[in-house]
Amino acid sequence: MATEQRPFHLVVFGASGFTGQFVTEEVAREQVDPERSSRLPWAVAGRSREKLQRVLEKAALKLGRPTLSSEVGIIICDIANPASLDEMAKQATVVLNCVGPYRFYGEPVIKACIENGASCIDISGEPQFLELMQLKYHEKAADKGVYIIGSSGFDSIPADLGVIYTRNKMNGTLTAVESFLTIHSGPEGLSIHDGTWKSAIYGFGDQSNLRKLRNVSNLKPVPLIGPKLKRRRTQRYLYENLEESPVQYAAYVTVGGITSVIKLMFAGLFFLFFVRFGIGRQLLIKFPWFFSFGYFSKQGPTQKQIDAASFTLTFFGQGYSQGTGTDKNKPNIKICTQVKGPEAGYVATPIAMVQAAMTLLSDASHLPKAGGVFTPGAAFSKTKLIDRLNKHGIEFSVISSSEV
Repeated sequence: MATEQRPFHLVVFGASGFTGQFVTEEVAREQVDPERSSRLPWAVAGRSREKLQRVLEKAALKLGRPTLSSEVGIIICDIANPASLDEMAKQATVVLNCVGPYRFYGEPVIKACIENGASCIDISGEPQFLELMQLKYHEKAADKGVYIIGSSGFDSIPADLGVIYTRNKMNGTLTAVESFLTIHSGPEGLSIHDGTWKSAIYGFGDQSNLRKLRNVSNLKPVPLIGPKLKRRRTQRYLYENLEESPVQYAAYVTVGGITSVIKLMFAGLFFLFFVRFGIGRQLLIKFPWFFSFGYFSKQGPTQKQIDAASFTLTFFGQGYSQGTGTDKNKPNIKICTQVKGPEAGYVATPIAMVQAAMTLLSDASHLPKAGGVFTPGAAFSKTKLIDRLNKHGIEFSVISSSEV
């Protein structure tokens, strides 16, 4: 990508937010990676110079880098000021957007990036936002030759790339995958910042508009290969653009013992009831800790909770050996793969986001030929992102592979 003409290869927008500060630390680590062959000029961006300066000072102290603040640019911009977003985008090759909920704050950043020739990565898990951006901006981004890639954190990158890794490791045609996510916590349990909670509230409260958006898209169904599993945008791209056999995908989460099951059942019932009404959504937003039974809080996790947590994502795939027809035969190959990593929200997510950005910078020849709006799997299926993740603590491996 054309980095020479711009002062910063990476700009972390929203660096002083809860997740943004962890992304800032991860870029600082990447800056001094011993395997880097060139310098990495980067900047942080947001509304308050003082807050951005404090984030850099905190990162410098944590990483033992006393000169960090003097090595990083600071850009003052506001989501409510389009001209300031334009100025930020003009200075960046890739913008790492950490300002959510994205349904409210994401589109102005994407618009500014496309108009000013910068690529953009975010960590949204909001289907309505992601699908609307693809519908509105894919062709505009392609015309500009820039890449807009949403959901580049946890769990979309481990899940999307995990399916691709499983397909690449099978000696035949992969037709279906089921994944099982396990979150491991330490003695102090788990906690998630309420920014994620808010995104879920707004998403579930506006499901009718998501259905309308999908009706407007009017996409033809991707063909099923092999026995049907009980819709993946990545698989549509791989089938329609790369002519690769589509993979059916179903995802599950393990929830531990009976106590966890009961807590999640009650939290889910409370959530689904209250999210239907305006006053109910206000209560959910005001009291996240109460209504989520302690899983979400305005403070987010402590450092001890983060250090003790990890995740395991296990994939069970099935398919057909080479030369075996897929029309009437039953699948005759099975494979089990795994993605393991550190705490999901504030360690694995920054790693995934930053390595996705580095892949955009360093592996351009293996990206889709034209720019556009992509899922991580569609954008990075031919790149070395999995190798990068392996080197940074998100590990992909084959557990078993055999013919049935």
